[in-house]
Amino acid sequence: MFKSVLIILGFVVGANVIVAAASDAPPPAQTLYFGGPIVTMEGDTPEYVEAVVTRDGVIIYAGKKSGVASNFPGKMAIVDLQGKTMLPGFIEPHVHPSIAALILSGDIIAPHDWNVPEGLKKGVEGHDAYIARLKQSIEQRGEKGEVLFVWGYHQLWHGELNRTMLNRISPDIPVAVIHRSFHEVFLNDTAIALFGIKEDDFKDNPQVEWDKGHFFEGGWLALVPKIAPVLIDPVRYKRGLADMTKLIRRSGVTTIAEQGFPGSSFDMEYALLKSEMDKRPPYDVYNVLNGTQLARMNEGDEQAEAFIDKAAVNYDTQNIFMLPKQVKLFADGAIYSLAMQMEDGYSDGFEGEWMTPPALLEQQMNFYWDRGYKIHVHANGDLGIQLVLDITDRMMRRNARTNHRLTLHHLGYFTDPQAEQIQQLGIEVSANPYYLWALADKYSEYGLGPERARSLVQLKSLKDQDVPFSLHSDFGMAPLEPLNLAWTAVNRVTSRGTLVSSDQRIDVFTAMQGVTLNAARTLQLENELGSIKVGKTANFTLLDENPFKVQAMHLKDIRVAGVVYRGRVEMNANR
Repeated sequence: MFKSVLIILGFVVGANVIVAAASDAPPPAQTLYFGGPIVTMEGDTPEYVEAVVTRDGVIIYAGKKSGVASNFPGKMAIVDLQGKTMLPGFIEPHVHPSIAALILSGDIIAPHDWNVPEGLKKGVEGHDAYIARLKQSIEQRGEKGEVLFVWGYHQLWHGELNRTMLNRISPDIPVAVIHRSFHEVFLNDTAIALFGIKEDDFKDNPQVEWDKGHFFEGGWLALVPKIAPVLIDPVRYKRGLADMTKLIRRSGVTTIAEQGFPGSSFDMEYALLKSEMDKRPPYDVYNVLNGTQLARMNEGDEQAEAFIDKAAVNYDTQNIFMLPKQVKLFADGAIYSLAMQMEDGYSDGFEGEWMTPPALLEQQMNFYWDRGYKIHVHANGDLGIQLVLDITDRMMRRNARTNHRLTLHHLGYFTDPQAEQIQQLGIEVSANPYYLWALADKYSEYGLGPERARSLVQLKSLKDQDVPFSLHSDFGMAPLEPLNLAWTAVNRVTSRGTLVSSDQRIDVFTAMQGVTLNAARTLQLENELGSIKVGKTANFTLLDENPFKVQAMHLKDIRVAGVVYRGRVEMNANR
């Protein structure tokens, strides 16, 4: 049937997907994909088409295979899926290349295992075991005059840590131990001296414990710009970004979004990100700019907004984009630090923290609201979330907006009445379901207690209210693995294998929407990405198995065979 419209002169075989095209001529403008389940992610249940045709990186047909020959004459490349499942390209709507670069270029000593490009970093529990691994890391990786960054420490798994302990372990090598939350750091004397910081620099900051070498939440945010030249060491940072690209390719992601760019230095972070993206990896980066940090750098919201307004014109490239009229702000502290603001407080001496003082957050939100921005807000605990809901309610009463799509990010713990209020206010959500897997067991014992710990990230409550939500990793708060996020949301099983709050499980289709079409919606890109539909970008993820046909517990174990990025096929090596 297709001989009249296909010119097939050569075959390139990669990971069992056959790509056929002319071997000695310019590549055909058109490409046909068929030969396996093709799930569009349009509608409310899995919908399939037999064939997809793309031209110049855009989908021009999705339908029956029999309709291709008569409608698309001319040269055409063939991609025979050989039974693999094709979905829209996975989207990671909340990840931080700056954090990824630092984590992956340093060392990881965390409570749980972590997949990294070179293999598996085994998890560690217990104070003595943690200290032993830290000593080993310093011996193997530490160098005088260069800060060793070690990520993953958490007091509930690893016991107490402070400056005195680090001085004893490493008197000569600068060490910065970054908390699992990435909202805290512990420094030894040598690191403090190398950074050139002094106690007086932080004398009015209540979130700095100088004697302990401990900087947390607002103290960490104040520290980062001061140490940016060391934190963003170009050689180390580039190595970390290259490793991030390996993880992105392995996971089937074709679009990532930095929620809150920059973290410390716009010019340095942008230049280094561009150096990685100039290699033309098979994904795009979209940036939601950091209103809080830009206000600090530019001495006010007005100057920050003026910078954001011109950012796309000044900084967009072929694969780096500054999202216009969108901004990132911050409410309460990190769930991994048990610093999120909780209505009923904590046991065991933990206290909630504000990343932004409530009055300042309200000022910031009103400023961007009145200028028509889509506002993204980091919010974790029910008290922190309620603050954002209350501010939004006041803004709506003062200056009502339709389709504002203000989006809450993370949502560690919230209640059913809050889910209802989220819906009533027209708010949307990007959630991190991995919190449940990583934290529910330990937080049942410490800080939250069983009832609240087992009710983390209640996605079914949002679905019941028809609240649009996406799933994200906030790497390294979760692995950069969309199928893992979907698996956790569907199964609600913890790291110890405990099934908790099974009434909050969601169906596989809704979970997969969270890493495709709804993830695009979080970024206001649903007209360009997130589903297989005529007119959208030809980004696809290729899986060895159909996620809608396997057992729910197998979801995270489906192998990602490769991706199609703007019509370019990129296959993963068999592992």
